[in-house]
Amino acid sequence: MQRWSVYRLWKKKGVSRVREYYPLLIVGAVIGLFTLVFITAFALIKDKKKAISFDRNMKDGEIVRRLLKYAKPYRWNFVLVLVIVLFSITYDVVSPLLIGRIEEIVKNNFEMDELLRMVGLYFGVLMITIVCTYAQAMILQITGQKILSAIREDVFNHIEGLSHEQLNHIPVGKLVTRVTNDTNHISMMFTNLIVNLVKNLFVIVGVLVAMLALNYELTLMVLCFVPFIAIFAFIFRKFSRKAYRRVKDAVTDINTFLSENLSGIKITQIFNCEEKKLKEFRQRNQELKTARDHEIYVFAAFRPSMYMLYMASVLGLLYLGGKGYIKNTAFFGQVITSGTIVSFYMYINKFYNPIQNLAEQFNRLQSAFASSEKIFTIMDMESEIKEDPNAYEPDHIRGEIEFKNVWFAYEGEEWVLKDVSFHVNPKETVAFVGSTGSGKTTILALVCRNYDIQKGQILIDGIDIRKIKISALRSHFGQMLQDVFLFAGTVRSNILLRMEGVDDKEVMEACRYVNADKFIDKLTKGLDEEVRERGNNFSQGQRQLLSFARTIIHKPDVMILDEATANIDTETELLIQNSLEKMMNIGTMLIVAHRLSTIQHADKIIVISHGKIIEQGNHFELLEKKGAYYELYKLQYE
Repeated sequence: MQRWSVYRLWKKKGVSRVREYYPLLIVGAVIGLFTLVFITAFALIKDKKKAISFDRNMKDGEIVRRLLKYAKPYRWNFVLVLVIVLFSITYDVVSPLLIGRIEEIVKNNFEMDELLRMVGLYFGVLMITIVCTYAQAMILQITGQKILSAIREDVFNHIEGLSHEQLNHIPVGKLVTRVTNDTNHISMMFTNLIVNLVKNLFVIVGVLVAMLALNYELTLMVLCFVPFIAIFAFIFRKFSRKAYRRVKDAVTDINTFLSENLSGIKITQIFNCEEKKLKEFRQRNQELKTARDHEIYVFAAFRPSMYMLYMASVLGLLYLGGKGYIKNTAFFGQVITSGTIVSFYMYINKFYNPIQNLAEQFNRLQSAFASSEKIFTIMDMESEIKEDPNAYEPDHIRGEIEFKNVWFAYEGEEWVLKDVSFHVNPKETVAFVGSTGSGKTTILALVCRNYDIQKGQILIDGIDIRKIKISALRSHFGQMLQDVFLFAGTVRSNILLRMEGVDDKEVMEACRYVNADKFIDKLTKGLDEEVRERGNNFSQGQRQLLSFARTIIHKPDVMILDEATANIDTETELLIQNSLEKMMNIGTMLIVAHRLSTIQHADKIIVISHGKIIEQGNHFELLEKKGAYYELYKLQYE
């Protein structure tokens, strides 16, 4: 009977003790339920993550190594920032202890001198942190912008070196995204992410050491939530990485669409396609919105879950700490005081904030790595036009050009030129005529080595053009194309381009030589007249005359004229004809024109059909033959 009574008493006390921990069990059950939901969601998308549109192929270590080359010149700036960070985390580690001490001073033996001393110390620590944070931000921003500028310059410089073929296959909007959006993500990594990652790690370690020194029991309670923090962060990282990539792909897509359609907006208006283009834009805009929404949903789930763990820790602190304080119990010889509870309340907040920031910053770091890889993918593209290591730079070329059995195709074996051979003497004017797609413009592009031929040989002054440095080769050519491209700036800047040290007198002499002075003199500001994007405030003929002046002032040895008189009024054509007659005396000239009136005075006319030369001779010789050229002449003049 006595044993039964002892058992009942023991059981009653045991149940009572279990009931004491019901609040903690309920909190644990809620956390367990959330964990189960997150793990289930992760398992459901795990097999689908291979379908992510952009998968990283470059290892993080390789990306870091390449990025460090840009950061290396500023390594002492980063060392200084790390030293400043060590000082700035003093507030996070020390302030809870000071607040806890102030609470005990106020509650127990109140002494004004002691209180003022603690408040003064707290204020001093706060001021040190503010100054350190400001210095850290300024140094990182200045350094980050320098690194960003260097990366952008390298990317732009590399894009300039790509071949025409490569540039034809890469949308302009994608290149714009690489130089702007992606480099901004890298800048954020240098100015914010890396240092804050290190700072948060220091804060977590410092706070953890301070909590252990203050009270083991409460610290162990806080550490019980760490496994759940790790699980949530790991799952969040998978979801957020997918969200970041979707956003990046959507941004690239919409930039590409805008770049193309804003450039061709006049065509859209002419053909009344506004509604269609708006629908296409709306679709891409919706895809970007959906990607952004997905990103928001991921963070909307992660932040509350971390806040739930934070609140659970606070509840555990208030329950265990309050219970220990009220009952005046000790754990490992440490008594829980009101100051301890206040300090721990602050420490829990300072412990969870860095952990939450670490998870988010790690994913932003992964986003920056993804941007870095996209940039390095562009920079790793080697130009398809390979330069001979022993290529030389001629100071002058006579302008003798020869094609020997040249075969060329843009794709595979779809030959545009088939066994083409011809010879151009120095200072000779040679014209190429033929139907659209016969290969005329391709010949001009090959002379400048915008593309490399598959078979045969192209000679300049008897030397294979592949043995001449590309920049030197092109510097001796002046190209006047049908679609003249003018850059935003002034008339003067568009004529001079790369030239320096040329006065306005020389510029106007070149303009007079090609009859461009007639309309420049009528401009309000003359050579300083503004040129808007693509020169859309000038007529087609005016743009063409400016391209002539641009070519003449650079004094080329070989001039290329590709359909320069197409779509030009009769009055302007007469000016251009007069300009051409003058330019023919300067050097070798290669002309492609559909208007036979432009080429009647050429020394030689080459007729091309389906990639082959079918006739050669001057205007009168070809008319006498009554062949293909004769038929073209009859179509235009009869």
